[in-house]
Amino acid sequence: MQQKQVDRAPCSDKLPERPDGSRRKFLMATTGIAGSLAMVGSAVPFVASMLPSDRAKAAGAPVEVNLNGIAAGDLQTVQWRGKPVWVLHRTGDMLADIRKDDSLVADPASALPQQPKYAQNEYRSLRPDWLILIGVCTHLGCSPLFKPVGAQDMGAAWNGGFYCPCHGSKFDLAGRVIAGSPAPTNLVVPPYSLNQSRLVIGTAPQAFPQSKSHE
Repeated sequence: MQQKQVDRAPCSDKLPERPDGSRRKFLMATTGIAGSLAMVGSAVPFVASMLPSDRAKAAGAPVEVNLNGIAAGDLQTVQWRGKPVWVLHRTGDMLADIRKDDSLVADPASALPQQPKYAQNEYRSLRPDWLILIGVCTHLGCSPLFKPVGAQDMGAAWNGGFYCPCHGSKFDLAGRVIAGSPAPTNLVVPPYSLNQSRLVIGTAPQAFPQSKSHE
C-alpha cells in the first residue's frame, strides 16, 4: 500500500520584517499630533472659563436712560454695576426746598468727594432739574426710600428727600445727609452725561457733550 505524500511548505527561520525607519517616524508623529489635539481640546474650556462673562461685561457698561419718559416730580430706578441708581426729575418747588435744607444738612457744600467735580454744586448735578444718585445708604448699605414733601410719616418739617428705614438716616432732595443721621456722608453721585433727552450713567460729560442750551 503506497502512502500518499503531502507537500509541505518549507519552514523558514526568518522573523517578520520590522517597519523601516520612515514608518516608525510616521507612527510617532501621528501619536504626537493626536495627543496635542487632546491637550488643546481640554485647554479651551479652561481658558474660556477665565474670560469675563457677558454678564460681567454688562455689569460695568454704561447704562442709557430716556429722560422723556420721566415726568417732573417722578423718580425712576435703574441698575448700574449691580447697584440701584435713582433718576429724579426735580421740579422748581423741589429745588426751592433744597435751599431750605442748607442749615439742616451735615455737608451743605458737598465738600467731601461723594460726587464728581462737575456735580459739586448747590444741587449736586449737571442740570438742576435732574438728580442722579446711587441709591445706597452710606451708613450700612441699605436702600433708602423716596419720601417727597408732604409724606405723612415724615412730619410737617420734612422738605422732601430720602429716608433709610434700616437705621433712620435722612437725605434731602440733593442727596445731602441730614445732620444727626447715622449715615456719615452724602449719597454718592455716579459719573454720568446727559443732554435734553438722554442720560448715560457711567461716562464723563466730556464723552457726551451737553447741548448749548443746557450748559
